Amino acid sequence: MNAMSNPLSMFDVKGKVALITGASGAFGMVAARVLAGAGCKLVLAAGSADVLSDIAGECRDMGADVTEVNARPSDEAACTNMVEKTVDAYGALDILVVASGMNKVAKIDEMSLDTFTNVMDANVTQSWLLAKAATVQMKAQGTGGKIVLVSSARGLLGHPAGYTAYCASKAAVDGITKALGCELGPTGITVNAIAPTVFRSPLTAWMFEDTDEAKAVRDGFLTRVPKGRLGEPEDLAGPLLFLSSKACDFYTGHILYADGGYTAG
Repeated sequence: MNAMSNPLSMFDVKGKVALITGASGAFGMVAARVLAGAGCKLVLAAGSADVLSDIAGECRDMGADVTEVNARPSDEAACTNMVEKTVDAYGALDILVVASGMNKVAKIDEMSLDTFTNVMDANVTQSWLLAKAATVQMKAQGTGGKIVLVSSARGLLGHPAGYTAYCASKAAVDGITKALGCELGPTGITVNAIAPTVFRSPLTAWMFEDTDEAKAVRDGFLTRVPKGRLGEPEDLAGPLLFLSSKACDFYTGHILYADGGYTAG
């Protein structure tokens, strides 16, 4: 049966093995829930053991086979070890979702070099190292694979509130995505990025509250969002499933903006 007669089969990832880093963070938890619900075998990696245990338990309750790795992708050895643990657990690596990262906000004349370097390391270097480790494994398997990085609308647009490190780091993630999309195209490995704008998470929950401060900030932001609302976790589910599945076999090196049209105007 071909894709035209059964188009939903193109989105079927049941039985695929997915490694998700930053699984205790906002996007990492979305990725874990989506891929668990879609039938993937999961390796969830995060530095926060308690939150990791909670999200892993939630995914098991959904019927997923889950392995926990209480670690951050802090260096090359840690990234390689995550991939090795994935292969040890399930024999392969089909999907990598790099949801780990950080932000520190400060005006440039108040930001230390250490802060700038830490943000760049967490968002850029660690994304590159994880993509490298996954590429080695996926090439050895010879069956292709899906690498999904997490960028941001701030990789394309600046921000007046002390985002020099974050904007620079996400622009670099975009560059890695495009370069690897070109480099790995012949191997069957696709490399794409999801770039959200503000969506509901523990860090942004205050923007959704019914307070004067939240309303003022929200209303100002929404003047730039054609859809007229902030993002919800569900808005990231479809793009992630697409980029993790056979449906995106011909799509690589793309930055998929999950932003309600924010970057379009």
